[in-house]
Amino acid sequence: MQSVVFVGEGRWEVREAPEPRLERPDDVLVEVGRAGICGTDLHILAVPPGHPATAGVILGHEYSGRVVEAGRSAGFSPGDHVVVDPNVSCGACDFCRQGRTNQCARMRTLGIFENGGLARYSLAPARALHSIDPSVPPERAALAEPLSCIYAAVEKAPPRPGDSVVVLGAGPIGLMFVLLYRRMGAGTIVAVEPRDLRRAVAAEIGADLALDFSPRETAGEVRGVLPHGAEIVVDAVGTMLPLAMELARPGGTILLFGMIQKPGQPISQYDVTRKELQIVGSYIQRTAFPRVTRLLAQRDFPVEKVISHQLPLARIGEAFDAMRRGLALKVVLDPAG
Repeated sequence: MQSVVFVGEGRWEVREAPEPRLERPDDVLVEVGRAGICGTDLHILAVPPGHPATAGVILGHEYSGRVVEAGRSAGFSPGDHVVVDPNVSCGACDFCRQGRTNQCARMRTLGIFENGGLARYSLAPARALHSIDPSVPPERAALAEPLSCIYAAVEKAPPRPGDSVVVLGAGPIGLMFVLLYRRMGAGTIVAVEPRDLRRAVAAEIGADLALDFSPRETAGEVRGVLPHGAEIVVDAVGTMLPLAMELARPGGTILLFGMIQKPGQPISQYDVTRKELQIVGSYIQRTAFPRVTRLLAQRDFPVEKVISHQLPLARIGEAFDAMRRGLALKVVLDPAG
């Protein structure tokens, strides 16, 4: 089967790989329907790398598919439609025993440290799979992984009806924040994003205002709409905490989601204390997948609008290029195409 393999620093290849076979009683063989490319994949392939990965693995940690074969203790049957939680916790470390499986000390991640979904078939443990209604299109189902992480984040900073929200960064992740906060009854939603394509989609899917980013002018423009600041400010980029603090109203919540490892920016503890701000970090998810699969089955939740390209697997080079140049939102690949 064709697969996309991480070769080493900055390098990937489309290679022929053997089709996987069941090895353990809880193994499930999944025929991949669609697989998405994540910003993390670009970080893995950056020079120097912005995220670790195991050389030789098949990439792809956002994917959906159909069960082909299942081990005797897997609990799935051929033909079942599934989405994949690629972060497989050990269940035995201190964090897992406390219920903090997203902080597992021995986390296995499909598509990063073990073979993932950028191939025709993928082998996954049953506990990584969640059933989804067969009526959900495969490209929409492939959004379950990023949407589940966003759902878990929003649970930590839920809006009251009418609460204002500022989303800093309107890539696929920021756009899904806009969609989910709109769905949950937020009031004024402002998206801040330097790229025209992303701002246009943000406005289409629920942002009341989509602003270009300017280090000097953004705060003033947001204040023109929200004079006292926003109840909730989301940093979907990973470098916007100082601006988020400026845009949050007293008593507001700052939700940190984006992750970029770079030298930290100075922040004022005085401002956090004086404004009584809550700063909340959110990393992947623990229990959101079952709710997200139900949400994806609701046709009036237009999450597919964050998909800008659907391509066959062999054209993944075009996908990477379009994403790096800011010409794409979410790109979804068809391994059978």
